[in-house]
Amino acid sequence: MINGRPLKKRTTNVKWTGISSANQRRVVEAIRGGIPKAVKTIGWLLKLIIPISLAVRLLQYTGLLEYIAHFLHPVFQAVGLPGASAIAFVCSLFLPLYAPIAIIGTLHLTIREISILAIMCLISHNTLFESAVQKKTGSSFWFVWCLRVVMSFVAAFIWNLLLPEDMGMPVGHSGVSLETLAFWPMLLDWGMGALKLCLIMALVVTALMILQRLMEAFYVMDWLAHFFAPFMRVMGLSKDSSFLWFVANIVGLTYGSAILIEQMENKRLNVADARMLNNHLAISHSLLEDTMLFVAIGVPLFWVSVPRVLLAMAVVWVLRLLRVR
Repeated sequence: MINGRPLKKRTTNVKWTGISSANQRRVVEAIRGGIPKAVKTIGWLLKLIIPISLAVRLLQYTGLLEYIAHFLHPVFQAVGLPGASAIAFVCSLFLPLYAPIAIIGTLHLTIREISILAIMCLISHNTLFESAVQKKTGSSFWFVWCLRVVMSFVAAFIWNLLLPEDMGMPVGHSGVSLETLAFWPMLLDWGMGALKLCLIMALVVTALMILQRLMEAFYVMDWLAHFFAPFMRVMGLSKDSSFLWFVANIVGLTYGSAILIEQMENKRLNVADARMLNNHLAISHSLLEDTMLFVAIGVPLFWVSVPRVLLAMAVVWVLRLLRVR
C-alpha cells in the first residue's frame, strides 16, 4: 500500500492494441490450424518437386529433352514457345501446378515465355481430377476437359500477340548453359535452383494456408461471396452461383471440391446454371493460390489474372449465344 491506498495489480497478459480477446483467439487458432496444414502440403511438394525437377534436368543434360522438343517445337512455336515447354504443359494436364512449375524451373525460359506457358497451365492443370469434380456438379467430363485444352492454346495464341517482346528473365534464373557444365557442377546448379524454388513455394503455401483460415474465422469469405453477387450477371452467370464462384477462385477446384459438390447436392444451383459456372471455372479458377505460384517466379500478376477472367467471361457468353449448356 502507498499512502493507505492499495496497489493496482499489473497484468502480465500483453494485449494487441485494438483487437479484442475473441479476435485474438481467432487469429491464433487460424495460425495454429494453418501451419500444420502448410507443413503437410510442403512435405508433399518436396516429394513432387525434387524428383521431377531432377529428372527433367537430367533429360536436359543428356540431350534427351532436346530430342523430345524437336518433335513438339512446330506446335508450340506457333504460340511463341520452344518445344521443351511442351513437357511442362503435358505434365500439367495430369498433375497440380507444382509439377509443371518444377519443370519450368529447369528450363531456360524468358518471363514472356513463362507467362504464355503459365496461362496454358493455369487453364489446363490437374484436368482428370478437376473435370471429374465438374462432372459431379453437372457438366460433361469430356466437354469440360476438351474446353480447357482447346482454350489453353487459344489463350496462348492471344497472349503471344499481346505480350511485350522483352519482359526479362525469371527469378532465380542462373543463366548457366548446361552444355558447358560437367555432371557434378550441373547437379550442384540444379540443387541450388531446386532449394530456392522450394523455399519460395514453402513461404507462399504457408501464407496462403494461414490466410484461408483467417478468412474463414472472420467470415470474410461469406461477405465477399455476397459482395460479388452483382458481378455474376455481367459474367453471364446466375447470382446464386456467387458463393461457389468465390470458393472456386479462392481455394480452387481441388480444395473446394467438397464445398462445390455439397452445394450442388443441396440444390443451391440448378443444373443449367451449374454448367455455365463450370464452363467459366474451367478457364478461370483459383485466382489466389495458383496465380501467386507463378507470380512468385516472376510472372506479372496482371497477365495471369485479369485477362483470364475476361477470357472465361467471353467463353460463357459465346456458349450462351450458341445455346451450349
